[in-house]
Amino acid sequence: MNTSPINPKTITVDGLAVRYAESEQRDTHALLLSPWPESVYAFEPMWAELAASAHVVAVDLPGFGRSEGRPDVLTPRAAGAFVLHLLDALGLDTVHVVGPDVGTSASLFAAARRPDRFHSVVIGGGAASAHLDLGEPLASWVSDADISWYEQNARQIMQMTLENILPATPLGEHVREDYVASYDGCRFAESMRYVRTYPTELKALEQALPMIQTPVRIIAPARDQVVPRAHGEFLAARLPNSTLDVVDAGHFAWEEAPKAYASLVLDWWERHQPGNSNHAIETER
Repeated sequence: MNTSPINPKTITVDGLAVRYAESEQRDTHALLLSPWPESVYAFEPMWAELAASAHVVAVDLPGFGRSEGRPDVLTPRAAGAFVLHLLDALGLDTVHVVGPDVGTSASLFAAARRPDRFHSVVIGGGAASAHLDLGEPLASWVSDADISWYEQNARQIMQMTLENILPATPLGEHVREDYVASYDGCRFAESMRYVRTYPTELKALEQALPMIQTPVRIIAPARDQVVPRAHGEFLAARLPNSTLDVVDAGHFAWEEAPKAYASLVLDWWERHQPGNSNHAIETER
């Protein structure tokens, strides 16, 4: 029986049907960007804790999860711009944003473009520099010249992904089914467009990092073999208002260590509420 607190629905933004889920209304708002290749259900293990402190809205960005996609929105810069359109469509003025994995670059581009729309940012587990190595399988997903194999083997890829997620509690069958269905057929290969732009997009992001004044917490999984910790350190060294925290988990930290992850998120939200003067940050270098 599916007793998930996440009840997805859709909204049309820029001509695309976008899937999202939200908790009950509160004075503070938070936008959660789904990691890849997962969906809004990636936040299920920490949903109750986050929703107790804020009106939480989880979203599958275009081309990810169950949201419709288009080639023109499947780049980090375009996804960052789309986040702003989404906030307008949802009637959200200023939010905290949590963007693990592919949400890392999208969140930073959004904050660089419209810092007035974000109280704070929590990111990590996403590629940050075109000059740093990536682990497998991400390195191959970014660089393989021929993606026809990915177009034909989405279910095999998702089965491998599920085997590599070591959650604190077993994934519900509804979660597993949603992850597989989200990237069935050619959808996984289509979603690869996003990461395959990293060689150029991350160079542009690097130029923007020193100008981002929004408070950023970078959560780096200690045992991440997909996106090495060096990417988090790269961001911490360039974002002027940031801190780097390491959690004992593999790449899928939001599901493998949800209590630790949620604790870091909630602490960041508390520190950076409007009117809170406690904005001092000790940045780990």
